[in-house]
Amino acid sequence: MLRILGHPYVLLALTTLFWGGNAVAGKFAIGHVSPMILVFLRWTLACLIMAPFAIGHVRRDWPTIRQNLPLLFCLGACGFTVFNATFYTAVTYTSAINVMIEQSAMPLVVFVASFLLFRTQVAPLQIVGFLITMIGVALTASHGDPKTLLSLDLNRGDAWMLFAVLVYGLYTAALRLKPAISWQSSIFCLSIAALITAVPFALVESARGAAQWPDLQGLVVVLYTAVFASLLSQTFYIRGVELIGGNRANLFINLVPIFGSILAVALLGETLHGYQVLALAFVIGGILLAEQSARRKIAMAGERKDE
Repeated sequence: MLRILGHPYVLLALTTLFWGGNAVAGKFAIGHVSPMILVFLRWTLACLIMAPFAIGHVRRDWPTIRQNLPLLFCLGACGFTVFNATFYTAVTYTSAINVMIEQSAMPLVVFVASFLLFRTQVAPLQIVGFLITMIGVALTASHGDPKTLLSLDLNRGDAWMLFAVLVYGLYTAALRLKPAISWQSSIFCLSIAALITAVPFALVESARGAAQWPDLQGLVVVLYTAVFASLLSQTFYIRGVELIGGNRANLFINLVPIFGSILAVALLGETLHGYQVLALAFVIGGILLAEQSARRKIAMAGERKDE
């Protein structure tokens, strides 16, 4: 069982499931806790939960951590705080349809960033797999009628979401620079950086008179985002990137709108339509095709090395 749970596909599938739940949680948060207060409380709680398990690892890894503090701080600030702050802001101003479409562009950002920064090569079949997953995402986002995509307008929320996609795509590509420390140390350091950078966001929101501290429903949202959408998902995602690389791991992000739709059915009482089942087939098929290409490329590289 532990071996199965440690498989990169399982880790990344759980990551996207929790992120799909994060999108639903963002909708539940509206009117019950303001975006920046949610981000601040999310990382406060995450740090408190993680501290007892991580302090010992941080002490052992401290010489390496100290040498890489600026990098770890930037990763935590961008990947954890800035992304979530812009994501929750985007959900406030734009539709879930737009958010899902824009989030599906994240793998493309990772492909381009990995190539520009590290000259990471992308196999043709990986591009094909990416395009197939985009078809699935488009089907989901358009509710089975891709023609509706042509009528979408870019508003303030869409602009925020596009910025969030850019930030998280760059964060994913930059994860390969992360120092070789334990996953407990990694998550805790990034979470501390996220908490520190969440403070000014919360203060600005309070100064504008827009801050709202959570009621009971808001507290449930904070708890979910702290445990599942923060600690578990980020731990699984970082480990998945370590195992199969940013380009391959990021393709799984296109499962987020699929899981989001399923959770919407379960939690919001929406109907599961045939196009959603078809979309799931496209997304999974695209991921499998891209993975087959990547595994073949790795195998060929290994054969050439042995010659």
